[in-house]
Amino acid sequence: MRAIEALITELARLPGIGRKTAQRLTFHLLQQGPEESTRLARALDAVAATVRACAECGYVAEEERCEFCRDPRRDAGLICVVEEAASVQAVERSTEFRGRYHVLGGRLSPLDGIGPEALRIDGLLERVRGGAVREVILATNPSMEGEVTATYLQQVLAGEGVRVTRLARGLPMGGDLEYVDGVTLAHALLARQDVAG
Repeated sequence: MRAIEALITELARLPGIGRKTAQRLTFHLLQQGPEESTRLARALDAVAATVRACAECGYVAEEERCEFCRDPRRDAGLICVVEEAASVQAVERSTEFRGRYHVLGGRLSPLDGIGPEALRIDGLLERVRGGAVREVILATNPSMEGEVTATYLQQVLAGEGVRVTRLARGLPMGGDLEYVDGVTLAHALLARQDVAG
């Protein structure tokens, strides 16, 4: 049973998967037979062998540069800065963004010992100083660490001659005001817009 326990332990290390879910996944794989487990193992091996960080933006790539950095139809003058590679997919689902990305590889968290040197901030500055970038959109998460990271990036980019914007924050569609937290409501009030009269 050491092999089963080892698989449960490894699966439980994945984000969002606790020990019980890891057990269910393990026993599901055992019920499916060896061919499904082999397919999964091959897929994991292929990802480990071929996928790396894009040399330009830090997103995932099977070549030196990712699909977004290679695409000539994407606006190279517009960079959306995100904390993690998974956030790129969230922005892409909106279908509104046609620029390029910059993945920081985390967020500032002084309490956890994560400072600016741990993030890909130098790479962002290098891209901005290359002269082609006209706007940087800060799309960090709406958490305390995300806000600290966005504020720090705002300060770092202040003297670079590039427009720095932040994703709008506010009330979710279909939400009810009485259930909205105070911080979200405060941001919505600060970012209020004129309406046509």
